[in-house]
This record gives sequence, C-alpha cells and structure tokens, in this order.
Amino acid sequence: MPLVPYGVLRPFLFRMDPEAAHDLTLRLIERTQHNLLRHTYAQTRVPDPVTLAGLQLPNRVGLAAGLDKNARCIAGWDAMGFGFVELGTVTPLAQAGNPKPRMFRLPQAQALINRFGFNNHGLEAFVANVSRARKASRRDLVLGLNIGKNAATPMEHASADYLACLAAVYPHADYVTVNISSPNTQGLRGLQSDDALAHLLESLAEARAQLAQAQGRRVPIFVKIAPDLDGTQVQAIATHLLRYGMDGAIATNTTLERQAVAHLPHGAEPGGLSGAPVRAASTRVIAALRNATGADFPIIGVGGIFSSADAQEKIQAGAQAVQIYSGLIYRGPGLVGEIAAALAEKDYA
Repeated sequence: MPLVPYGVLRPFLFRMDPEAAHDLTLRLIERTQHNLLRHTYAQTRVPDPVTLAGLQLPNRVGLAAGLDKNARCIAGWDAMGFGFVELGTVTPLAQAGNPKPRMFRLPQAQALINRFGFNNHGLEAFVANVSRARKASRRDLVLGLNIGKNAATPMEHASADYLACLAAVYPHADYVTVNISSPNTQGLRGLQSDDALAHLLESLAEARAQLAQAQGRRVPIFVKIAPDLDGTQVQAIATHLLRYGMDGAIATNTTLERQAVAHLPHGAEPGGLSGAPVRAASTRVIAALRNATGADFPIIGVGGIFSSADAQEKIQAGAQAVQIYSGLIYRGPGLVGEIAAALAEKDYA
C-alpha cells in the first residue's frame, strides 16, 4: 500500500480548482517518480498475467487515456501497480484545448465533467517523452498510445491527422488507440458513423500494414467508442472493426447524458461526463459489443469503475481488462491494487 493514504491528500486536492489539482498531481508524480518519494504512492504490482491482442499484460488493470496526455508520468503509473497504461490523446500539432474552466467535480455523484478538447503538447514532445520513459520503466509495462485529430483540422481531412499520429507513435507503442468518441472536439463522434468509420479504418489498416512491413512488428490497433450508442450502432461499428482487422475496442469514453446529474451543481456543464453515472451505459455497450464481435475479440472496459465489484461487472459483461480514471481521482492509487487482486482471485479465463 502507498505510504501516504490518499484519504489524507484528497481533502486538500478537492479544495482546489479541479484542473489545478489535476496539474499539481501530475507535476508531483513527474518530479518524484524517479526518487524515493515515489514510495508515497507506490505499491507492489499484483501479478495476474493475461494475453490480450497478442500483448502480455502483467495484470488486467490499466490507466485510461486522458489523465496523462503528454506521457509525463509513465514511471509513476508503473510504480502504482498498473498492468498497462494508456497515454494521450495526442494530436499532430500542439493545441491549447477549450477555454477554461473546463473540468468540474460532481462529488455527490462521484463524477467529473470535462471539456478539455485534446489539450496536449503535440506529437514531437509526446514521442520524446515516451521514448525517454521506456528506458526508466519496467520492460513488461504495456503502453498504449491514444491518437486523435487537431480541432482545426476539417473533418474531411481527419484521416490525415490519424495517419500522421499512427506513423509517429508506431515505433514506441505496444498498442495504439484511435479516439473517435471524445465529445469535446466538434464533429469527432461523426467518425463513428458508417461511411466515415469505414474510410478511416480502411486507411489505418493500409498504413499499419506498411508500417508493420517496414519495421518488422505488427502493433495492435484499438478503437475507443462512446457509451451513447444504441444496439444498432454498436453492431455497425463491430462489423467495421472486424472487416478492417482492428485488434480490439475500448468501451467506453465519456457520456453526453445528464439525467443522473442534471439536478447537481455543474450538472448541466457541456462536456463529457465520467465516473459512476456512466457505469451502466458503459457496461451495456460492452455487452452489446461482445455479442456483436463473438467470444474472442479483445475488449477493454472503462467507465464508472470505483470498486472491484464494478470491475468484475465489466469482465462479466465481456471485457478482458479494465481501465480507470475518475475512480483513481476519487479513490486514489490503492484502487489499482484492490481491483487487480480481486480480478486475480476470480481467475478469469
């Protein structure tokens, strides 16, 4: 267990502006991850190896994309006991994202709303950080690199941004995630529609084939989808994922639904809602995706995981591994080991 209980730190962080607390936390992890101060949050990684899309995950608990957009804290996440870490979303060019304030806590609902808008330092800085961190983290830590499009790029040219990102991150990634489901970049979720998705995935499949041949390794590609999809939409997406040889899906991103939080302070803020209110919708999409793709298609479940029971619900619905984000903010690093130990005890096949 971490030397400093998160319950001691959380009241201080929760008195701060949410984005300021987020930035402070990342700065502290970045500055302590390579020295003895990392023991304030470090814990022994729970061993529970599982093979997913040809990757050997040390355990089934991962960090969701969005928390470490610029890949600054890889060794810190490793110290917390994650089996895999997803970094980004990165875009070809640096961008500031949406105007502040753009992150809001809803503690009564154990939820967050954000409208960051893919704020990041761009591909060059991102790749440099990942490359440098590879030398300092355990070799078995699996890194997923999450890619997106710049806000200024017209939707008709979105594929070019994804292809540029894929080429740049490919040599450094254990897997690549294509983010087409953030609600905070105008028009992005339109890429989940039939023709647009087919065009994008076909382009990515062709580019990946060329990269694999040139570099002698085939990097799995996952696609991250929204929780606000109905059964017909999930079926259509599943068809394209299988047709174009995608290696897995991450279900799900944040939701636009506000019914559970509309009555709360900040509940009507625009952006993506994450945390406990998205749990049921995420699980529903996982189950629909599993039904549409068959028994073996890799699915990583994310959305509203605050306990080992929440994680087990995702696995039972059809996910083989899980990711956390909001749960880490509300519960702290101890949640990683708690979930990993519970999943290991169940010995999911």
